[in-house]
Amino acid sequence: RSIEELAWGFIQVANEAMCRPIRNLTQMRGFDITKHALACFGGAGPQHACAMARALGITKVYVHRYGGILSAYGLSMADAVAEEQEPAKEVYGVSKASGGFDEEQDPSAATREDRLEHLAEKARASLVKQGYPEDSIVIEKYLNMRYEGTDNAIMILECRDSDSPLSHARTFVDQYHREFGFELEGRDLLIDDFRVRAIVPGATPAPPPSVPSLGAPPAFGNCRAYFENGWETVSTYKFEDLKPGHEILGPAIIVQSISTIVLEIGCKAFVTADGDLDITVQPKKHEDDVHMDTSN
Repeated sequence: RSIEELAWGFIQVANEAMCRPIRNLTQMRGFDITKHALACFGGAGPQHACAMARALGITKVYVHRYGGILSAYGLSMADAVAEEQEPAKEVYGVSKASGGFDEEQDPSAATREDRLEHLAEKARASLVKQGYPEDSIVIEKYLNMRYEGTDNAIMILECRDSDSPLSHARTFVDQYHREFGFELEGRDLLIDDFRVRAIVPGATPAPPPSVPSLGAPPAFGNCRAYFENGWETVSTYKFEDLKPGHEILGPAIIVQSISTIVLEIGCKAFVTADGDLDITVQPKKHEDDVHMDTSN
């Protein structure tokens, strides 16, 4: 093995270590990760993003123009939040022998709303004390729920648009099935905690308008870089020279004062109207696909 191959192997190990928690938060909870985009941040994040997206089966990577300082930029636009939570030991839904829950019974109804409203007042007062106007505060109410006899609780947001009895139960069952692949019959539905979030929504930028393609921008230089196929001579670009509509085909390196973006082989970056990078990632070929290409 060459030094370059050894270094490439270290990068693959690092990428896989970062992919693992992403899988745990998505695939392990029943979400189809291939339908999502990978948003990256930090000075080094865009160096790994394309390779990680390919390993995860994601075909879109989004690099914000302030990606290198995205935590600070995001903090200036983030919601102001105050949370209150208290434990509970109440029955929300009584199971029926025929399956599902008895909609005529709701043992926690007598005290549930009063306890949630008490927490809402405390959370609301916390934000008002910080100087936020009361009429700008949005309240979200949650129940931390689980099947009787299990340890897997799921936090369920109150459905404001539903007037049906036991609306939390239907949401809980749907999320439980998505995460674990089955439902439990003959188990009461319990409330372990009441939780409230008081929110003052931050600024929400409008989606950028579409822009026509301007083709590839002129490169300011080139360098040698090591990819999965070995050494490549790649074009390098300055981020500040890019205009909305520019397209860059990988392999390439885009240099910014706050980060460096590495476009892997087969990836294509498009500069949006806001100056962000919308990167399309070529899916990783499987062995069956390679044999098919060879036979053809």
